[in-house]
Amino acid sequence: MAKIDVYDLTGVKTGTMTLNDAVFGAEYNEALIHQVVKAYLANQRQGTKSALTRSEVRGHAKKPWRQKGTGRARHGSTKGPQWRGGGVVFAPKPRDFSQKINKQMKRAAFISAISTKLAENNIIVVKDLKLEAPKTKLMQQVLDNLKINKSALLVVKGYDEVVDRASSNIPKVSMCDSDLLNVYQIVATNKLVITQDAIKSIEEAYKA
Repeated sequence: MAKIDVYDLTGVKTGTMTLNDAVFGAEYNEALIHQVVKAYLANQRQGTKSALTRSEVRGHAKKPWRQKGTGRARHGSTKGPQWRGGGVVFAPKPRDFSQKINKQMKRAAFISAISTKLAENNIIVVKDLKLEAPKTKLMQQVLDNLKINKSALLVVKGYDEVVDRASSNIPKVSMCDSDLLNVYQIVATNKLVITQDAIKSIEEAYKA
């Protein structure tokens, strides 16, 4: 069982916490993490872009002028892509970009990603994340105390409006409910600041 230090909001170590190796002791699986992240990003796409081809452009199909003798280029229709208001060549059409990933793959990728974060010392466990008021200054002070100067994800148990509002104006810092934490958020963020309650929630959800 791995152990990790627990800090308070002033950056002082208050104790240690034992982590479940079934959740935080997995090996790094780059291929699986890549596949799950790629599927997650693909599933965020709406796929609603659309443009008209020359056959769908409204208007007549009359030849604009005779074939020869005008000195101008030959054309058969004003719906062609070379005309202003004409159709688009290989026009994009609505499509479904979604990719299916089964639950076992998602679970394995999550455990691998969060275990790698722990192995790289990029997880900071805090006793709690209770702020007196939703002020950016207070949250920035906490980050300074924990020596965080890069992107950070604050993982708490349940939605905390105070923490969310306090961190919303700080670049590259955001808050997430532990029940909604996903692989993309883990790999896209430099530091994970997780409360003890959130750690227990994650272990409960992903333990073998």
